[in-house]
Amino acid sequence: MRFTEEQLALRDAVRRFTEKEITPHAAEIDESDRFPDGWRRAMGEMGLLQMWVPEEYGGPGGDLTSVCIAKEETARGSLTASTLCCNNSIGLILPLVHFGTDEQKRTYLPRSARGELMAAVAMTEPHAGSDVSGMKTRAVRQPNGDWVINGQKCWITWAEVADVVLVFAKTGDGPPHENISCFLVDVKTPGFRLGRKEKKMGRNGAPNHEIFFDEMVVPGDALVGEEGKGFSACMRILDLNRPTIAASSLGLAQAALDLSVAYCKERRAFGKPIGQFQGMQFKLADMAMKIEAARHMLYGICDEIDSGDLSRLQVIASMCKCYVTDIAMEVTTEAVSVFGANGYSKEYPLERMMRDAKLNQIIEGTNEIHRMVIGRALVR
Repeated sequence: MRFTEEQLALRDAVRRFTEKEITPHAAEIDESDRFPDGWRRAMGEMGLLQMWVPEEYGGPGGDLTSVCIAKEETARGSLTASTLCCNNSIGLILPLVHFGTDEQKRTYLPRSARGELMAAVAMTEPHAGSDVSGMKTRAVRQPNGDWVINGQKCWITWAEVADVVLVFAKTGDGPPHENISCFLVDVKTPGFRLGRKEKKMGRNGAPNHEIFFDEMVVPGDALVGEEGKGFSACMRILDLNRPTIAASSLGLAQAALDLSVAYCKERRAFGKPIGQFQGMQFKLADMAMKIEAARHMLYGICDEIDSGDLSRLQVIASMCKCYVTDIAMEVTTEAVSVFGANGYSKEYPLERMMRDAKLNQIIEGTNEIHRMVIGRALVR
C-alpha cells in the first residue's frame, strides 16, 4: 500500500484540519446533538464535501482512495465529521456522474463543486431497510410528464439540512430491479414534509429524520437514470460507496488505538505504567494487528476499484465494509477496557467511539447482509 505524493499531501492536510477543527469540538457535538454547520462550511471550502465532482464541472476529480483517506482522517476526530466529509457522493455526485443527464450534471455538479449543496438519500422505509425491494413509496407518471410521489421514508441522514434529496420510489408492480426509479427532489417542493428526528445512541450531530411525501409533484426531468432502473443504480452506487464506510471505521479504530497506547504509557498501577504489563501489551498488539490488516484490505480494494476493474465490485465492497467495521467495533470495545472505569466515562472519548462504531456495522447493508452477499458469491 503506497500513496502518491498528492494523496500523502491530502492525508496530512486533512489530519491537520481534524486536529484543529474537529477533535476539540467532537465531545460537545456528541453531547448537544447539534448539527456542526461550521464543519460543513469548512469542508466545503477545503473541497471535502465534493471530492468526487469531476474536474470538468469545477470539482477536485477525486477517486475512491482519496475519498477514503479523507474519511479515515476525519473519523479520527469524529464519526459525525467523517459522515459529513464527502457526504454528497452517494446522494448527488455519483448518481449524476454515472446516470444523470447532461442537463442534470450542468445544473447540480458545479454548485456541488462550490460546496453550496447538501444532499440526502431517501431509501430506507419502516419495513424496507436492507430489503430495498420492499419499499412502498410510489411515483406515478402524469399525462403531462410530471410524477406524483406518495410515501414515507425513515432514518434519512441530513434530511433536516439537505437542499436536495435523492428519492427512491416504485414506478411499477413487477420485479424490483425493473420497477424502482430514483428522483432528485428539491426539499422546498410542496408535499415534501419533514417528520420526527430520531434519538440515537451515537453519531450525534448527524440528524436522521422521517420524510413524508404527500401528493408531491416533481417534473419529469427529476428522474435520474432510466425509469425502473433505480434499484440497479442504487446497488452500484452503494457498492462504490461502501469502502468509505470502512474508511470511517478505520479512523475510529486508529484513534482508539492511539489513545490506548498513550494511556498505557501514562497510567500507573502497582508502581509502573500499565503498558509494562504483558496482558496490556497483548491487548494493544491484537488491536494493532487488526487495524493493520484492515487498512491493507481497504486500500488494496480501493486500488482495484480505482483501476477501473469492477468485475468483483459487489463482493469486495461487501468484504471491505463488513470486515473493517467489525474490526472497529472490536478495537473500540477493547479500548474501553484498556481505560477501565475511565473508558466508561464521558470525560474520555472512548465510549463515544464505541457507540459510533456500532452504527457502521448496520448502515448501508447490515454486516449479516454482506456475509450473505459474500457467501452466495462463493457457492454460485
